[in-house]
Amino acid sequence: MTGLIRPRTSGLTRRGMLRGGAALGAAAAMGPLGATRALAQAAPKRGGVFRMGIAHGNTSDTLDPGVAEHVFTQVFIQALHGFMTEVAADGSLVGEIAESWEPSPDAATWTFQLRQGVQFHDGRTLTPEDVIASIDYHRGEASTSAVKSLVEPITEMRADGPNTVVITLASGNADFPVILSDYHIPIMPSQDGRVDPLGTVGAGPYVFESFEPGVRATATRFANYWKPNSAWFDSIELLSILDAAARQNALMSGQVDVIDQVDLGTVKLLERAPGVKILSLNGGQHYGFPMDTRAAPFSDNNVRMALKLAIDRQELVDKILSGYGSVANDHPINPMNRFYDASIEQREYDPEKAKWHLQQAGMESLDVDIHLADAAFGGAIDAGLLWSEKARAAGINLNVVREPDDGYWSNVWMVKPFGATYWGSRPTEDWMFTTTYARGAEWNETFWDHERFNELLVAARVELDEAKRAEMYSEMQRLVRDEGGIVIPMFSNYTMAMSDKLGTPETVGANWVLDGFRALERWWFV
Repeated sequence: MTGLIRPRTSGLTRRGMLRGGAALGAAAAMGPLGATRALAQAAPKRGGVFRMGIAHGNTSDTLDPGVAEHVFTQVFIQALHGFMTEVAADGSLVGEIAESWEPSPDAATWTFQLRQGVQFHDGRTLTPEDVIASIDYHRGEASTSAVKSLVEPITEMRADGPNTVVITLASGNADFPVILSDYHIPIMPSQDGRVDPLGTVGAGPYVFESFEPGVRATATRFANYWKPNSAWFDSIELLSILDAAARQNALMSGQVDVIDQVDLGTVKLLERAPGVKILSLNGGQHYGFPMDTRAAPFSDNNVRMALKLAIDRQELVDKILSGYGSVANDHPINPMNRFYDASIEQREYDPEKAKWHLQQAGMESLDVDIHLADAAFGGAIDAGLLWSEKARAAGINLNVVREPDDGYWSNVWMVKPFGATYWGSRPTEDWMFTTTYARGAEWNETFWDHERFNELLVAARVELDEAKRAEMYSEMQRLVRDEGGIVIPMFSNYTMAMSDKLGTPETVGANWVLDGFRALERWWFV
C-alpha cells in the first residue's frame, strides 16, 4: 500500500478504501422517493440570505466542536470551519484541507499533504501546526470531546515541512482519513500549540456574525474561501424552532427557506402546498430508546430483551414515520454500511417471548418509567405511547413521563435511566461503534461495557482482511442487538421541506441531514 493517494469523487472498491480513499456507500443519496435527481435546478448563482428552521437547539448550546450535540450547532460549525476531509454527496471521501494522503503498509502511519494557501477568516494562512493543535484538543485525559475515543489511538503528530502532517497510530486503522471528516474536528487557528475551542475564527465558507444559544446564529460569506463554486449565499441564518407546527408555519410564511425535520403526520398535506418541495433521503438515521445498563432493572439483560420484544416496529414506521423509514433491529448498522449483515434475523413483536424473559429475570411483570420529549425526535412521545400499549400484553407497564423539549439533551439524555435518542449514520462501522458503544466513550449513552465487544472493536479496526473484518462486525452487530442497552426500532429518512426557490446539486448527500450538514455551502437560490 504505497504511493500517493489522491481522493476522488467517484466511489472506490473496498481494496481502494484500504489504500486511503473512502467509498462510503453507493446508496447514500437514495430515498423512498428515488434518487434526488428530480430536485436538480438551474445553474447556481450567488446572492441572498439562506434561512434554516432547525428542529433542535438548547440554551446550553456552545460552539465548542468537541461537545456539539445536535444539528443547530453542528451545521453552524460546518459553516465556520474547514475540515481535513469531506464526505461528498455521492458518499465518497474527498480532500478538503488535506489535499491527499498516503498510508504506511500497516495503515498505522498516515501522511497528509495540506492544500496550500488555505486562509482563516482573520487572514492567517493555515499551517500544519494548526492541524496538529486542532486534533490534539480532543485527546488526553482531560478531554471531554465526543470523539476522544476516535483520536485516542494517535501516538504522535508532527509537521514534515510547510505543508505536510504525519500522524502515527498505536495500531493500524484503514478508516482513519474518514474520521477526520467528523464535524467535531474542525481545523482551527492555533497559538502556542493550542486552539481556543470557543473561537469563532475558522477557514470555512462563512464568517461568524452572531450566536444566541438555542435561538439564532448568523454568518456572512467568506470572500477568500478556497473552494470554488460553493458558498453561494451572501449570508446564512439558523433559527432553532423546536415545535414542528411552528417550523412548518415558518416555511409556509416565508420566514425560513428550509426546515430540517418535517412533521411526518402532516407531510402529505405539505407535499401539496404551493411553493414547497419535499426531500426525503435514506441516510441511516435511527431513533432509539437507550437504557442505563448500570441501573436496575436495566442491568439485567433479560429485562432489556423483554422491552425489545414488546415493541411493534412496523407500527412505529407506519404511524410515527408515515412510511418514511424502515424497521431496525436493535443495532445501528444499516444497509448502507459495507459490513452490514443482512443475515441477522429481524426481531419481531413477540409478547409471549417477552414474558419469558421477564420470568428469567425473576419477574411476573415490570413497571418502568420512560422519559420522553419530542426534542429527542419528532413523534417520540407518541412512539412511547404506542409501545406502552403493545407492552401491556407482555406484562410490562411502560409509563411515559413527558419531559420539556427545552433542556432535554442536558437534563434527560444520559441523566435519566431510560429515554429517547436519535443518531445520524456514521460512514464506517468502527466510527459508529466507537462513538456510542465503546467502553468509556463520551457518548456511550447506555453506559454499556461488554468485554467481547470491546475486544472485537480493536481487532476489527486493524484487520486488513476484508472477510475476517466482515465476520467481526457481524458478531458486533449481534452483540449490540442481543445484549446491548438500546432499543432501536426504526431507521428514519432525513425528510426535509424547502422553498421551491432553492436549488440543489443533482445529488444531495444523505450522510447527515441538510446535505451532509453542507446545504449552506452546496445549495443556492434559483
